[in-house]
Amino acid sequence: MKDLRIVFMGTPEFAVASLDALVKAGYRIVAVVTAPDKPAGRGMKLTQSAVKQYAVEKGLPVLQPEKLKNPEFVEELRSLKADIQVVVAFRMLPEIVWNMPPLGTINVHGSLLPQYRGAAPINWAVINGESQTGVTTFRLKHEIDTGNILLQESFPILETDNAGTVHDKMKEIGAQLLVKTIQGIENGTIQEKPQDSYPESELKHAPKIFTETCRINWEAPAKACINLIRGLSPYPGAFTQFQGKTLKIYAAERKHGQPSGVPGQWETDYKTYLRFACTDGYIYATEIQPEGKKKMAVADFLRGFRPS
Repeated sequence: MKDLRIVFMGTPEFAVASLDALVKAGYRIVAVVTAPDKPAGRGMKLTQSAVKQYAVEKGLPVLQPEKLKNPEFVEELRSLKADIQVVVAFRMLPEIVWNMPPLGTINVHGSLLPQYRGAAPINWAVINGESQTGVTTFRLKHEIDTGNILLQESFPILETDNAGTVHDKMKEIGAQLLVKTIQGIENGTIQEKPQDSYPESELKHAPKIFTETCRINWEAPAKACINLIRGLSPYPGAFTQFQGKTLKIYAAERKHGQPSGVPGQWETDYKTYLRFACTDGYIYATEIQPEGKKKMAVADFLRGFRPS
């Protein structure tokens, strides 16, 4: 068993892979910090985060502070005498928390920093049509996602990928990179690199995704429309207006050819295809979600569709 005392902080399923990798590598997790239970579903039943569910299953102590500056939480954290803290898909930490352990606090971020700092690095890498992305472990400091880089690993984004498939690859690669990072910190082999090698003008950012981000601009080239659809699938979904209602498009194909209609105009044979005109071709929707209905294949939708 490893002697290092680790506090792990994370909430969604993405973070579970990293926590599991540390547990399987034999590291001592003295506590897991995660979000408070939240009401969810139709019955608004209190639901535990994915990280809490895993921690309870493994018998790990769990802390769920409402506020990270709460004096009782800070005192409880201090009493754990952690050597290092690990943050994966959690909220912003106040300095009193991230500066507490002697070996500092490290974060797993879903991009090749300093590119794609921010809340939605996976989405924006796909939306921007990148052919590769990666994972970075780095030290937390005041400004978000700007601390010294510890380790990085890149991997390709395929044309068949969407944000969901990139997320699934990334959580596994990130989990293994985290274990390598902790090992490197333990044995003193990691050489930290500051993030000041790129001029600010060359950096791409990954801000939070808002509703307006998800609206498809049919006047953009077809490739840009496809990348937006891929980058927002399976969540939150790119959308357009169709028959006066919101239509989410989760998967689509691009076909060249000069559209006969204006950008955004739709055409269908009422059996096999529903396509939208772009400036330089057509987007054929293959998986959609009409307003108020479930996600479905286009052929299933067309079976019952008649224009209003």
